[in-house]
Amino acid sequence: MSLSVWNVNAQNATNSPYSQYGYGVLSDGVNGASVAMSGLSQGWREGNMVNYANPASYAGIDSLSFIFDAGVSGLMTNFTENSRRLNANNSSFDYVIGAFRAARRVGVAFGVMPYSNVGYSYDASETIGYDTQSGSSETTSTTTYSGSGGIHQAFVGVGVDVLRLPSTTLSAGVNASYVWGSYTKSVINSYSDAYVNTLSKYYIANITTYKIDASIQLRRRISKKDELTLGATYSFGHDMRSDPLCRIVSYNSQTGVADTTNLHAGRSLMMPSTLALGVVWNRANRWRVGMDWRYEMWGRVDYPTYEVVSDVAAYAMKAGQFSDRHTFIVGGEYVSSEHGRKWAGRLRYRLGARYTTPYLKINGADGPREYGLSLGIGVPIINSYNNRSFVNVSASWTRTEAAGLIRENTFRINIGLTFNERWFAKWQVE
Repeated sequence: MSLSVWNVNAQNATNSPYSQYGYGVLSDGVNGASVAMSGLSQGWREGNMVNYANPASYAGIDSLSFIFDAGVSGLMTNFTENSRRLNANNSSFDYVIGAFRAARRVGVAFGVMPYSNVGYSYDASETIGYDTQSGSSETTSTTTYSGSGGIHQAFVGVGVDVLRLPSTTLSAGVNASYVWGSYTKSVINSYSDAYVNTLSKYYIANITTYKIDASIQLRRRISKKDELTLGATYSFGHDMRSDPLCRIVSYNSQTGVADTTNLHAGRSLMMPSTLALGVVWNRANRWRVGMDWRYEMWGRVDYPTYEVVSDVAAYAMKAGQFSDRHTFIVGGEYVSSEHGRKWAGRLRYRLGARYTTPYLKINGADGPREYGLSLGIGVPIINSYNNRSFVNVSASWTRTEAAGLIRENTFRINIGLTFNERWFAKWQVE
């Protein structure tokens, strides 16, 4: 990977060279308020917020409200390789979610968000020998790596309070998602000697599958002012039964003939199982502090690989391309007066930090680790007909690095609107 010939494409949601591996750069799958706390979510439960990461939380949605939540981000990334540096800017759609109380103790949510993004383009050059046609002392070989695309998910979910006691509430929930998308990754060889044959490889995948997330939340009041909420979510891994393709195009520059070979890996792409656990401590509805642990079982997922064995090209599933991924999150929120009359007292201040181990393996070694910090503010919208909506603004920094490879520093500005309208209130007519 060479920064000196990096190409910036602002139309993609990422410019990361690491998106060429696996399914690309994985999405966090959280809303704007959670982004400000580095993704804290499993123990989070509020009546005016949709927590997609734990569908059991839908049971706590305010019975009088319809909630609409949407968010976008702007990203500024600095790439560093040895002494070379380059900056790139991107924008991304993060999510759009709706939720409402369907019945007593039952909440329903639905929405669309990304699962992963692919977007990169760079060149690598080397000198390979003497150019016999031009008489030049050198022939330069250039390999261009590029890719684009992504995977998306549309979901509908339900959360139910299955047990209610004076100081304890147990909730369960499930999300069912339709997952779709495609990506194309290419490796194209070219030479300064026009008479040398070129070889291009295109890795193409079209994905249509499903995703099921099941969760619980246990809320326990431990004192007059203190409350603990424990949360857990399990996502079921499975075979996506997609047929990834490797298309090889060999071009004979002397005859002008291109020979195309299509290699299929079979119906074989897989989605990993995932377990997430978390806890949030709520102090008098002013302080909310918690931690999450997320375990993604990528080590059990095979991935198609192109290999040439005894002069025979093959594109087949291979184990050992990924590692299990662990994410550790701490974060919290402070609000002076959640339902106070003063606008300034209802501002929500948020902070978080996270650390993520790599799920990728690059040339047999561990891929990039991630370190992140975030902060944000929830600004209430107060007018004559709505005092329950928020604009959530956050800023985050993420450092992505692996030994001997490109280091990325990404600064992200996220803006989300949580529109909370009292659709189901009963109006009294005199």
